[in-house]
Amino acid sequence: MLQLHFREMGQGAPLVILHGLFGTLDNWQTLARRWAEAGHRVIVVDLRNHGRSPHAPEHTYALMSQDVLGLFNQLQLGPDATLMGHSMGGKVAMRFALDYPQQLGKLVVVDIAPRFSDMRHQDEIVAGLNAVPLAALENRQQADEALAQYIRQVDVRQFLLKNLYRRDDNSFAWRPNLAVLTAEMEDIGAEISAEQPFLKPTLFIRGGKSDYVTTEDKLYSIPTLFPNSQVETVVDAGHWVHAEKPEEVFGLVKAFIEQ
Repeated sequence: MLQLHFREMGQGAPLVILHGLFGTLDNWQTLARRWAEAGHRVIVVDLRNHGRSPHAPEHTYALMSQDVLGLFNQLQLGPDATLMGHSMGGKVAMRFALDYPQQLGKLVVVDIAPRFSDMRHQDEIVAGLNAVPLAALENRQQADEALAQYIRQVDVRQFLLKNLYRRDDNSFAWRPNLAVLTAEMEDIGAEISAEQPFLKPTLFIRGGKSDYVTTEDKLYSIPTLFPNSQVETVVDAGHWVHAEKPEEVFGLVKAFIEQ
């Protein structure tokens, strides 16, 4: 169990937020501030091997679920808490809800289903990150140019470059544990399953232009594990629903946790 890095703001019923693969708690900062202003105690978290949280040789959902349990215990979060996760963080949130249902009041999952996800769509990103010549870098522009050989979308490169930082000796490094995440990529796609379903209220938010949550998921894999769930589609949004349509996500989550 690792002690996770987190940031906390606001007061009220707790809302804990988990980012996706190669993300950090900063990805949710703007929305977190708005939910805090709306009367909630919001806790944004860096998962293991990401952001400022510790690195470890293993990266499984069972272990990440235990890390989150450690955080819940540390912050004395009770059954009035809502846990929300996007993509990989959504799978961590599902695993946690199924492992420790007594710890949670509600669950929110953003654009991911419990079924196995083929992670080959991450191949170019992984290859690009590993190809950046960190030791020879003089500036961020050079890193962007190296990434551009693999990743054409400017917004994806900008998202990834948020993980690049300067060490005390002025050399560049990645915040994520790239070696472990590269080796464990298949585990990151693992199916979430359980003997017993999570019976408390659950909200799935999916992007209308994303294929991470299919109609089949909506009919089968989701209600099997989360029978007390609803699926809301944000039209014209892709996988990064919260970045593309923050207003819609803000309203859906606020209404769900306050109802």
